[in-house]
This record gives sequence, C-alpha cells and structure tokens, in this order.
Amino acid sequence: MDPTGELHSAAYFNEQRSFWWNLDFLRLTASRLELERVQSALDVGAGLGHWTATLMEILPAQATVVGVERDPRWVANATERAGQLGLTDRCSYVQGVAEALPFEDESFDLVSCQTLLIHVADPTVVINEMRRVVRPGGQLLLSEPNNIAGMLVADSTTARKPIPELVERIEFALICERGKATLREGNNSVGDLLPGLLAHAGLIDIQCMLNDKADTLTPPYEPDDQQALRDAIVSSAESARWIWSRADTQRYFLAGGGNDPGFERRWQRRLDEARQTAQDLTANRLHTGGGGIHYLVSGRRPT
Repeated sequence: MDPTGELHSAAYFNEQRSFWWNLDFLRLTASRLELERVQSALDVGAGLGHWTATLMEILPAQATVVGVERDPRWVANATERAGQLGLTDRCSYVQGVAEALPFEDESFDLVSCQTLLIHVADPTVVINEMRRVVRPGGQLLLSEPNNIAGMLVADSTTARKPIPELVERIEFALICERGKATLREGNNSVGDLLPGLLAHAGLIDIQCMLNDKADTLTPPYEPDDQQALRDAIVSSAESARWIWSRADTQRYFLAGGGNDPGFERRWQRRLDEARQTAQDLTANRLHTGGGGIHYLVSGRRPT
C-alpha cells in the first residue's frame, strides 16, 4: 500500500485489462491443459475481476469461479461489475489474503492469478497456499510478467533518443525494481522465475507459454484495445505517475541503492517522457509494436 493510503493497484484497474489477451490463444491454452474438466476455479487477487471474467470465457459453461481479494472495496466493486456483465450466476467474490486463503484443502480444480505475485513479499508462500487449495490432479495457472523487458521496447519517440538516455532509464527502472523487492513489496519481473518456483512447490507437468498479444499502437488508435491503452497512458501522465506514484518510486529507488540527490532529476525525466508520450498519442503520431514478456505458467498437483 502506498503511504498516502491509496491501494497501489487502484491505478491499474482500468479497462485496458480487458484487452490483455487474444481469446483464441487462451482457448488453445485451455485445450492444451485440458481445462474442459474444470468445474470449480479460484482467482487469487481478483481485483475488479478482469481475469475472473477472462477465465469464464475459456472454462466449461457449468464451471464456477470464486475471486478472493484482500480489500473489501474491490470485493464490492468486482461483485457489481460481475452483475453488469451478467456473470453473477457463475462467479462470486470474497475477502481474504493470498498468504492464507479462506478455503479448505483441495477445494478447487483450478487455482489461478494474474499479476498478483509481482506484489507479494514471498511468492513461494502464496504458491504453496494455492497448491494447498487445489485438488490432486488439479492445476495452478499463473499469469505474471517480466516488466523490465518492456523498458527496452521502442516507440516512434524513444527510438530516436540517445543511447545514454535509454540506458539511464533502464538503470533507474532496475534500481527501483530491486528496491521494491528489497522492501518485500514484490518482484516486478517474477514471471521469469515461475517454472522453477512451481517445481520447488512439488508441482508436475509444468508448462510455460508467452502471451501472444502485443500492446500495439498505430494512429488513429481506432480498435477498442488501442483506445483503452491510449486512454490509460494519457491518464497516467496527467496524474504525474510513472510506473508507480512519486512516493513509491522514491522509496523503491532509495531501497534499491539509489542516492537521494539523484532521485529528483531522474524522476523529472520519467515525467517528461510520460508527458511527451501522452502528447504524441493525443496528436496521433506515436506508434509502436508494443511487444513484451507476459508468461502463462501452469503446473499440476500430483494425484
């Protein structure tokens, strides 16, 4: 949680999350993992229920999904959103924490999460808890990124920047990611480590896939997914945010080994970059392929 009292995740629960995946890719994944057998699923760290709704698109029509979320505000908002989407007959939301899930052992056929483990102090604890509540023969399905990789993806503005400026931006992001992990607030690139963490937790049949959906932006940004992404980027810049708020970024930078006198000028560069990107988007001149690394990793609990 950010020192101002606002939940860190609140800045990211925007409509862009509804466009993170190509549905045909997820249906292929469901076929590979034989998810047609799933009757009950759990979405851990459900937020506003974007991943819950996505799961329901690829699970059998009779399958039910429970979302668990630590903050009662998101439980209420996710429940309301499910009603708007007409999903309340198949999904529900309860309050609870990922490190101590409020369910009996072996309760679900599938236990899943999306961008949860990048926020937890110890992903091993959460994975073990997810393993506890999945039935023997059931699966864990984890959707987590390597966020630092996205810092190397060029757009029509950054592609022209001098190399030292690009290197400085990557270094700043790496320091902040290291500080966030040091403060036990999560590893923003934990996706790289998931296959090994599942193996360590005793899961078998581990599979690792890459999301095939890129965050492409091409003017005039007419598809719904590009409009949502453009709006999210512009809104973040208008709110004077980078990846995180200023307060969180400074905490992470210092905890990661950065020095206080160097923070302000680096932070100002990040805001300048964000504002330039927003201006280019508003003027319909920014374009990018928008690739990145977002894993979908599965493992089965032995019978």
